[in-house]
Amino acid sequence: MINCQNPGFSGYMADEEFSVRLAGRSMPDGGSELLCRNADGEWEEWISLSPDDARNSGPTHFSADGKTLYFRDSRGRDKAALTAINIESGHLTVLATDAKADIGDVLSDRVDYRPLAYGVLYDRYRLHVIDESIRADIDYLDAQDIGEWHRGSRTEDDMFWVINASSDIRPNAAYLYDRSNRALTKLLDLRPELAGAPLARMQSAVIPARDGLELVSYVTLPVGQEEGELRSRCPLPLVLIVHGGPWARDSFGYNTMHQWLANRGYAVMSVNFRGSTGFGKSFAVAADGEWGRKMDEDLEDAVQWAIDRGLADPARLAIFGGSYGGYAVLSALTRYPERYACGIDIVGPSNLETLLASIPPYWEAARAAQYRAIGNPETEAGRALLHDRSPLHRAASVRSPLLIAQGANDPRVKQAEAEQMVAALKRNDIPVTYALYPDEGHGFIREANRMSFNALCESFLARHLGGREEPWSPEDFPGTSLKIVEDDERRAA
Repeated sequence: MINCQNPGFSGYMADEEFSVRLAGRSMPDGGSELLCRNADGEWEEWISLSPDDARNSGPTHFSADGKTLYFRDSRGRDKAALTAINIESGHLTVLATDAKADIGDVLSDRVDYRPLAYGVLYDRYRLHVIDESIRADIDYLDAQDIGEWHRGSRTEDDMFWVINASSDIRPNAAYLYDRSNRALTKLLDLRPELAGAPLARMQSAVIPARDGLELVSYVTLPVGQEEGELRSRCPLPLVLIVHGGPWARDSFGYNTMHQWLANRGYAVMSVNFRGSTGFGKSFAVAADGEWGRKMDEDLEDAVQWAIDRGLADPARLAIFGGSYGGYAVLSALTRYPERYACGIDIVGPSNLETLLASIPPYWEAARAAQYRAIGNPETEAGRALLHDRSPLHRAASVRSPLLIAQGANDPRVKQAEAEQMVAALKRNDIPVTYALYPDEGHGFIREANRMSFNALCESFLARHLGGREEPWSPEDFPGTSLKIVEDDERRAA
């Protein structure tokens, strides 16, 4: 039963007694407010976050007695710290900071919920001790050959934990950890069919951008092609995978895309370009207004690094991405037309003007942040910037074959974003394959559709980079809705 109206709050937070104590609200400038109830039960502002701080600050949990709020806080610093705020007095205590990255997840005590340890992900995930009572457990689990681990469920007496673990060559597995006996028992593998499969190792690299920013990146080489750390036996065809968001990040670990493409003979690279999350405010802010400029240049610098190290064959490069990553594909092929042999764009916007004009009503609170990051269509300078950074208006510059894939029900990147780019490429006699999935949205969910799209990508990459492929036809994937709307490339071939 609804017993109150939402006065514009973006979310609520309850304590251990299920009492709603806090509410969040987005502000018109892109910042946010945290509100708490006063003695009369009325909401009043408690913590105000600037647009920059709102990117990486927010509550984690209450103490068991409800007197303390644990809070990730970047106010007055670049990287978000773990802090404890006394609800009554407002006194703030800094519990943990990291020089390289924002504080991530928190391991708390079973009884009073005080933080015992915290995780940090810069290049690889590491767990750090706050309370010595947990050090022996962390040391024991770190010493086991299970990869990166995270605590899941636990018993009431806190003596047994469910541990979820994975590594770059082992998908997720669940274990039961007996604290009293320091014993670890495997419960199950989530991908048992991969046991013994020749999976490829992932390596991390910190690549300098041209302006000095550190780009935490990940490289996977085909099995048997490694020649020491971040070296290959010979330059390989390379696929650069650009993550979406762009307010997200890539991380070290088991990655199905990396494994699949490495198995087909490609070096695979993922890059945390400026704007990726987890690296502090300044790294995030460095992307504002840089769609189609410095964010592109970060990717270009990373690819050049791979070429200079002898990892990548400069004549056999592909760029592959979805959502923002799809935009990056289109932008790269228009800005650096001689760099890539081909590109694959999945639900990527081609026109930033129409992208911002189609912000749905339920995303209204994020409008200011979008304008800040991409460009403001309400000003003359902003409109000029959006026009300049839209790949659609530079489609004639493309020299490489493109595979564009779109879900017809995409609520964020409309079908028109793909179709207007396809039309512009056709007008300029540029080979393009356009794959439409009528029953998909912002990405592909149905298994038959994912499989058919992977097969389409595999054959496309093999044609232009020379990797391995498995012959296929749509009939191999019963239930797929794949519709090849344009296939000019095959006709041209």
